[in-house]
Amino acid sequence: MKLNLSKCVFGVSSGKFLGFMVSQRGIEANLDKIMAILEMTPPRTIKEVQSLTGRVAALNHFVSWATNKCLPFFKTPTKAFTWTDECQKSFEELKKYLTSPPLLSLSKQGGVGIVFKTPERQLLKLVVRLQYPTTNNEAEYEALLTSLRITKVLEATTLEVHSDSQLVVGQVNNEYEAKEDMMVKYLSLVRDIMAGFYEFVMNQILWEQNIEADVLEKLASSEKAINQQIVVQHSPSHKGEEMNPIDINDSWMTPITKYLEDGTLPTDVIETRKLKVRATRSVSMQGVLYRRGFSLPYLCCLDKLKAEYVMREVHEGICGNHSGARFLVQKLVRAGYYWPMMQKDAISYIRACDKCQRFGNLIHSPSKVLTLMTVPWPFAQWGLDIMGLFPIGQKQLKFLVIGINYFTKSVEAEPLTTITEKNIRGFVWKAIICRIPRVFVSDNERQFDNSPFKEFCEELGIRNHYLSPGEKGLLLEELPNVLWAYRTTARTLTRETPFRLTFGTEAVILVEIELTRFRKNNYDEDSNRSQLRLNLDLLDEARDQAKAKTKAYQQRMARYYDRRVKHREFKVGDLVLRKVTLATKDPTQGKLGSTWEGPYKVVRFYRRDLEKLDGTPLSHPWNAEHLKKYYQ
Repeated sequence: MKLNLSKCVFGVSSGKFLGFMVSQRGIEANLDKIMAILEMTPPRTIKEVQSLTGRVAALNHFVSWATNKCLPFFKTPTKAFTWTDECQKSFEELKKYLTSPPLLSLSKQGGVGIVFKTPERQLLKLVVRLQYPTTNNEAEYEALLTSLRITKVLEATTLEVHSDSQLVVGQVNNEYEAKEDMMVKYLSLVRDIMAGFYEFVMNQILWEQNIEADVLEKLASSEKAINQQIVVQHSPSHKGEEMNPIDINDSWMTPITKYLEDGTLPTDVIETRKLKVRATRSVSMQGVLYRRGFSLPYLCCLDKLKAEYVMREVHEGICGNHSGARFLVQKLVRAGYYWPMMQKDAISYIRACDKCQRFGNLIHSPSKVLTLMTVPWPFAQWGLDIMGLFPIGQKQLKFLVIGINYFTKSVEAEPLTTITEKNIRGFVWKAIICRIPRVFVSDNERQFDNSPFKEFCEELGIRNHYLSPGEKGLLLEELPNVLWAYRTTARTLTRETPFRLTFGTEAVILVEIELTRFRKNNYDEDSNRSQLRLNLDLLDEARDQAKAKTKAYQQRMARYYDRRVKHREFKVGDLVLRKVTLATKDPTQGKLGSTWEGPYKVVRFYRRDLEKLDGTPLSHPWNAEHLKKYYQ
């Protein structure tokens, strides 16, 4: 990569950058853009109007209420251009405003306005003048810190803060990341004071809802407020931290440095031997400890704070790529740094990285061993579900309610026009109650999870179990054919057809009617009836054999499933992330969106693998299969 010398300027006191004039005084407006507006004639076409609004937008940082001043320009119709008297008046006022001297001078002092509202609805107002150069974001943080300190003095335990600063609210609520050093210092101070509150909530409000505080803020920075009761603050709140740095001299390097420079040894003989061995690969040069390495001649030794800094810069800094722990250690060593337990610290740091957790790979291995489901009698447990919306068929049928027996795998289904609780209850009464069910397993849809249906099941001694909803799909017109094909097909689990386990005899399929077989040609009605009765007498034995086959199949499946299990245990109070599904994924993020959302906090367990999380109200628990632990 080479620099174009014709476009490079060095050693200048000011220059143009991204349309602004940058100097030691800070960012200033570009005079060329101001003159372009002053010399501009009134627009004659819609494109000239757009050009005017674009130039004003470039000066938005230096023009107060720029949007309101240009509001008539934005109302100009795009199809039939008309330059009204209101537009001409706004245009002239804008040019006059640009020629006023205060436009290009930034304020050297700021103000803070705070309005306290007590539980008794009493209002307390405070005005603070910041007698030092500051920015808007720093002033917003000073207002927040002042309100927190006063609230602590008042011995309040619960505090709700309203602010119109999107940046400050986002950083305090962990929605935005504080990257500038000044913002990091302010945010650290806020978090230290927040920890002393039992409950702290900070919300963003519109500017129109914060008029009282804005009036106090303008009063603080106004020269007319000399006689007002104003608190004057002469230095930023973070100055105290900078004047009292933490002593970090005592670290793992201290014994080695003292031994190399002064020959100081510990009193313990074993520790002395260890120190001498470690010191053979260390050297002190100009007060800095280095370790003789194999990949590089000298590796600079770091203490804990500096190690965290270099890990943060290499892993997620401007040139960071959020790599794995081994690659991070390799990159640090190649950069010439060393400290003990580098790999362990790198693993811990990456495990607690927020972005690495949110954008991490999905977990496909199961979190629990397979739970085998057994039933006390053939038709005791049924699965219920609703399918649709399908293309409208005859009689306006567009939904399907289906019930599957867990043991025989027999299916009962009915197409419906509407999926009300009454229709679901009618289907259960007509198709399933006669089999004496004991348990219904369904998802969380309101047709199954409602008080009338639960009371209906409770009166009949039936328990309801609810699972997460899944994907559905079937054609209503093909329902009879699908059901017939399913009932006459042998299941892998039992090696029998659902029809035989239900009625004791194999069904005659349609092809046997077209292509006759021996049993159809030699059909005897009396003999057939006696054989059907005999099959019904022997049906219990066939079901017992199918049950034994089912148990053996489940055990084989469990052994295969449990080999892939990676246990994920959660405790009450743990923070977890939830897998982002198609239903919860933000469509505007595309492929670059995060794969996990949260974090949420575990507050209660329902079963081994289900827990309830707070943060958002949940009507039903979440399965641990879709969760992973969140580290901080």
